[in-house]
Amino acid sequence: MSTKQNQQPDPAENAAKDPNDWVTGDEAMTGPQASYLKTLSREAGEEFDPELSKAEASKKIDELQHETGRGIDH
Repeated sequence: MSTKQNQQPDPAENAAKDPNDWVTGDEAMTGPQASYLKTLSREAGEEFDPELSKAEASKKIDELQHETGRGIDH
């Protein structure tokens, strides 16, 4: 007999939310985001923008990871 408590969660339900949907997305980026974004910006030859929000920083990190190849599984 299977109960809801014994079932594994649906991975789709736990998928990362789009940064546009984050409740705290408009807050200032976190320290770890800023640190990683500084590194990525330097490697990509771009200027670091310390004024980005959490959501904006997340999107910029994704963009620069693709540009630099850093943090992407091959």
